[in-house]
Amino acid sequence: MTIRTLYLAGPDVFHPRAAHRGHQLKAACARHGFTGLFPLDQQVPATITTPGERAAWIYRANIALVERADAVLANLDFFRGAEPDSGTCFEVGYAVARGKPVLGYIPEGGSLARRIRLRHPDAIGADGLLDRQGWHVEQFGLPLNLMLCVPAPVVVGDAGTALAHLAARQRAG
Repeated sequence: MTIRTLYLAGPDVFHPRAAHRGHQLKAACARHGFTGLFPLDQQVPATITTPGERAAWIYRANIALVERADAVLANLDFFRGAEPDSGTCFEVGYAVARGKPVLGYIPEGGSLARRIRLRHPDAIGADGLLDRQGWHVEQFGLPLNLMLCVPAPVVVGDAGTALAHLAARQRAG
């Protein structure tokens, strides 16, 4: 499958300069021969005024962009804690269910326990097997929950690194 368009999933839509961040991501896509589809490229119509209606419109618009894309590039970095953004996780799952390729990226490698210990030391026990509340931490050596890493390869680096990986993979067939 030739990939031309990428839905750019991630918490980047919450960045203080989200529109600028979207422009940067789309420019990085273009440098690697892809067209990036950023959720904030779409504007909620002014006639939609209630929070519930706005949320429903955004949901439908983002699903339409995932449907339009050939694949999904997902920023799976920790967001507001020691897990990726929940909306991004949903979009990844939706894309996988629709048979679309997904490629994730994170800033550092290592197991989930190691990454949590590195970035959120208060969230995990000293042994790395249990979190501070006594819940088990996955022990598969993967950098994220297996439900993300098994269907979606995860590249260590930024969006540019992931795009270079995707472009090289596509050139190689």
